[in-house]
Amino acid sequence: MANQTNVKEFIILGFSNIQGYQNVLLLFFLIMYMTTLSVNFFLLILIRFVHQLHKPMYFFLGNLSFLELSYVTVTAPKIIVDIPRKIKSISFSGCMTQLFFFTFLGATENILLAMMSFDRFLAVCYPLRYTTIMKHRVCFILLSVCWVLGFLTTSFPIIKISQLHFCGPNEINHFFCEAAPLLKLSCSDPYFKELTVIICASSVILSSILLTMMSYGYILRTILRIRSATGKHKAASTCASHLIVVTTFYSTTFIMYIKPTASHGSLNKVMALFYAVFTPLVNPFIYSLRNKEVKDALVLFLKRRTL
Repeated sequence: MANQTNVKEFIILGFSNIQGYQNVLLLFFLIMYMTTLSVNFFLLILIRFVHQLHKPMYFFLGNLSFLELSYVTVTAPKIIVDIPRKIKSISFSGCMTQLFFFTFLGATENILLAMMSFDRFLAVCYPLRYTTIMKHRVCFILLSVCWVLGFLTTSFPIIKISQLHFCGPNEINHFFCEAAPLLKLSCSDPYFKELTVIICASSVILSSILLTMMSYGYILRTILRIRSATGKHKAASTCASHLIVVTTFYSTTFIMYIKPTASHGSLNKVMALFYAVFTPLVNPFIYSLRNKEVKDALVLFLKRRTL
């Protein structure tokens, strides 16, 4: 094994098992990518230029949109370019770079979603003290914590994966470079590297889930105390829609990273579609565009541009 040549590039199998639908897949990813870019970019502009949205909640939403833009750009352009090609290759360094940024941005988003749920907890449960607590400096510190923790929890396991010996099979049974299929290709014993991935991923995902569930638990308790049926319904519907997206994102990433080499290739692809493609697209609609304040800001922004 030591005499064999190290792998210089990987072949990404993608969706080659459904050859008859390559044009459909190309159109699907192209539409999803362009829509995700357009919606998130427009939301960033709206939050930046409409003074009414200069609040802690929209500060976090703007950063979430930036994350979504970056997150989907790490994988989607390469997927779109590769679909028409017969051989879908990526260099070893390119694969590790894609893996790092995808995992780093994904971990940061996990933590940011938890921070956003904590922000909603303060806004719903302590409305009179909310503006005093969530000052600009505090928001900036919380956001910095998200990015720093995302980087720290990602760097170590990705370094370990890059140090694995890849000497034989180089076909990645996925549509981008992901930890699970890469660990399966390693010629060296990936046990301790896989354990590192599991520990780091679990610490990020589980702590984020715990903070999110605690925040929404207190929010639910506060909602149940609201006497107005209209107010109760409005708050409950908003929380329910947020929880659907958060639960989908957390559950799929948790299944993928809690035991990376255990999942089946086809199952990995389906789950990856949820957190790599579906979530960046629907988050702006769930978190922002269903919000009356954002709708009013959108109308005001369009009026200013048409005058």
